[in-house]
Amino acid sequence: MDTPIPVIVPSKSLKNRLAQSGPWAVVVFAALTAFMVYSCMYAFRKPYTVATFSGTMLWGASYKVLLVITQTLGYMAGKVYGIRFIAGIAHQRRGPAILMLISTAWLALLLFAIVPAPYNLVLMFVNGFPLAMVWGLVFGFVEGRKQTELMGAILATSFIFASGFAKTIGKWLMLSVGISEWWMPFLTGAMFIVPLFLGVWLLSQTPPPSATDVQHRTVRRPMTKADRQAFLKRFAKAMAPVIIAYILLTILRDFIEDFANEVWTETGYADNAGIFAQTSILVSLIVLAVVGGFFLIKNNYRAFQLNHFVIIGGFLLAAGATALFNAHLISPIVWMVSASAGLYLGYVPYNCLYFERMLATYKVEGNVGFVMYIADSFGYLGTVIVLLIKEFASFQPKWVDFFSMMFYTAAVAGVILVFWGSALYKRIYIKQLAADAEKEA
Repeated sequence: MDTPIPVIVPSKSLKNRLAQSGPWAVVVFAALTAFMVYSCMYAFRKPYTVATFSGTMLWGASYKVLLVITQTLGYMAGKVYGIRFIAGIAHQRRGPAILMLISTAWLALLLFAIVPAPYNLVLMFVNGFPLAMVWGLVFGFVEGRKQTELMGAILATSFIFASGFAKTIGKWLMLSVGISEWWMPFLTGAMFIVPLFLGVWLLSQTPPPSATDVQHRTVRRPMTKADRQAFLKRFAKAMAPVIIAYILLTILRDFIEDFANEVWTETGYADNAGIFAQTSILVSLIVLAVVGGFFLIKNNYRAFQLNHFVIIGGFLLAAGATALFNAHLISPIVWMVSASAGLYLGYVPYNCLYFERMLATYKVEGNVGFVMYIADSFGYLGTVIVLLIKEFASFQPKWVDFFSMMFYTAAVAGVILVFWGSALYKRIYIKQLAADAEKEA
């Protein structure tokens, strides 16, 4: 009798196993791997901000401020380029693109350490440009699903947690290991290379949205030039005040990201490396608790409009906490946690909730990356303008006073702008309902 030939059955891919495990397996997997990847990105972007570069000046300005301006210009340019790049990239190219972009930014940090100042200034532009496109690529893996808000909220908390964690690592390298402030950014990134590659591979195994996801949120696909033009023709007027409010939030967020070290120094925490991670964890938990529950709201229009009120609440919380601090009623830590929580309650919805529900509400078959990168492009331009004004103005306030003024100003303008945008979007929705009813008649 012939011996039977063994049949080798190939094991199912991780992507297929996840798809067959049910929607919540995909939610948990995609959210955690996206969080991992974007958290790693921060190790290549923000650690340099805990250095002071106090011994270096250029054109009569602080070298650190010039570094922040240069990196922000690169980041802004990357956002402008990303409007078309993110809108049109195929899904299967997202993973390799993330690795290529972050590797380019890491190489720029190596050259930053080798090339002497002030010639290494341009390398911060090179560092910022590719990193600007990572968010759109990562979010592309989680958008267009019933639970996108929950996944997006977990991902967006990486803004807060990872920034503080990366800064803690960077400051620890300088204070405890003795690494110079020029080499610290590159070596901080080196500690995250392996987790980055692992995270991108895992994220690339995320199954595409299911038929149920598409039914609830619309198809997410690359957008042609004609698609983008039609979108702007329909929504530009309503988007304008909302994007101006986002510019204010982006400016505040960037200043907290880049100059938190100076605020902590002024308030008595100069030698506390752990303060960044400690406060960022608290802020992350607050924001996640508020924003993460949005996926429970099934009605897309209701969830979209509720975003406006969360953003307004964020503006008011940040200004209120600042008023209490200036009245000496709360400590610096309580102020920074509360004001940062308010800031991110306004900022995070734009990055994981607002435009996701906007596309679903108005039945737009496109992707969040396109509209998000329009908002970001203007946001980072605002950051650069305010940085230049502050650095070269004749009057130089303390950082605490400067932040206080910014929180108050942003709250007044932001509340008005977001209410205005909400009303304009309501008009578009009413017209859409009327048009749908006319088609059915």
